[in-house]
Amino acid sequence: MITAVVPKLPFINKQDTLTFYVNYLGFTLRSDYGDYLIMDKDSIELHFFLFPKLEPSKSDFMIYLRIDNDIEGLHAEYLKNAQSIRFIVKLETKPWGQKEFSIADPNGTCLTFGQAV
Repeated sequence: MITAVVPKLPFINKQDTLTFYVNYLGFTLRSDYGDYLIMDKDSIELHFFLFPKLEPSKSDFMIYLRIDNDIEGLHAEYLKNAQSIRFIVKLETKPWGQKEFSIADPNGTCLTFGQAV
């Protein structure tokens, strides 16, 4: 029986990735194995692997994070760090019944946050 999905995302620079996820997005570093990181926030877990040849502008990595309430508050919280967070898609309601916004991490990974409307 499958009980969870845990995305594995690439990182180029460990410190830049830690700063972004911990300081700007509110994740907690659970484990640091040098070339492999594990971070948590609320009930989700993300794993990160070293990928030094990744070109952020050519990255096809992306994940979708479902929010159960107050996506407006989360969006506003992240806007406070607008100098450090690159927004790709503004907060908007999509035809598929989700209110969403997307940002890019320092490695070019697209993170889309969505809440059912």
